[in-house]
Amino acid sequence: MYKHTQFAWVIWAILLWISSFLAVAAQLIGFNAGIVGFAVLLVLVAIAFYGLTVEVNQSSHSVSFWFGPGVGKKTLNFDDIESVRAVRNSLRHGVGMRISHDGWVYAAAGFSAIEILLKDGTKYRVGTNDQETLLTSFPEVLKHIPEVINTPEQTDIDEDDEEHEPVKKRKDPFDFS
Repeated sequence: MYKHTQFAWVIWAILLWISSFLAVAAQLIGFNAGIVGFAVLLVLVAIAFYGLTVEVNQSSHSVSFWFGPGVGKKTLNFDDIESVRAVRNSLRHGVGMRISHDGWVYAAAGFSAIEILLKDGTKYRVGTNDQETLLTSFPEVLKHIPEVINTPEQTDIDEDDEEHEPVKKRKDPFDFS
């Protein structure tokens, strides 16, 4: 069984930055119910998102991932998984738990992640700072790499219409991979 927790230092840095404004506000206007309530909210968010835990359980044939004490916990059976592969997140994937154009993203810090593709087409990107060990904990049958049809050099040029000159496609300005 594989189990690893990645500390969410990016989330904590953001919370500390926000709390610095809260400290300035408390200094200027004094403690009141609004400032104390917001401070309690920041502490609850810090507890709920202190880290991202990933667990691969061979005996129950499942993978689970969640934040903190169990926030947003998701468990997937190996039977429902089409493939698992190593990916690199970009800045647009952000931190925390969110939906993006690449499917669901669970990320605590950093850019290393695994992508879990389900048989129904749903994708999950799970951030990790232990990518190689996490990938080796999955069964070999799930770690197949899909056949590459077009290389990046071929996808830069659109040659579908023979009567027109090939048109160079634009690069995504937010793709940092």
